[in-house]
Amino acid sequence: MTAPEEITPQKHHPPSGVTPEEEADHLLALFGGELARCIEFLRHHFDVIQARSHLLLTLGTLALTITGFSGPKIAQTNMFARYSMAFGIVFVLSALVILLLGSLRIRWTTQIIGDDGRDTLSSIIRYRNQKTRLYFVELTLLVIGLTSYVASVVTSLMEGP
Repeated sequence: MTAPEEITPQKHHPPSGVTPEEEADHLLALFGGELARCIEFLRHHFDVIQARSHLLLTLGTLALTITGFSGPKIAQTNMFARYSMAFGIVFVLSALVILLLGSLRIRWTTQIIGDDGRDTLSSIIRYRNQKTRLYFVELTLLVIGLTSYVASVVTSLMEGP
């Protein structure tokens, strides 16, 4: 009879397959243990999130502005156009509010201090991952809103004057 296998807890891996600690170890190895270079590398990730968030903000603002001009005319078309436009506005506005309070919220990486370099990097990576997940929520809400808005415009065009 063989001895029972020892049960060890499974390491939780995020969808990317790499934990923040593993990513921190990899970065430290990649940059020869230089924490400053690792943080600079991660800073560029935040630049990408920031730039993409600005794009979402621009798209959402344009949708709301256009709705202000053409919304009443489209809403007169029929009930579907009215409700899909209202639905779209709610989702676009929700995306923008979450964007302003989430992805565009500032927290400096120098404010994230861990017990050592690895811990600091892991915390910065977790913060980046949090912002990335939030960005995808914002993007999803905006796409739903814009799709609904476009449905109201198409309905208005199909119904005609």
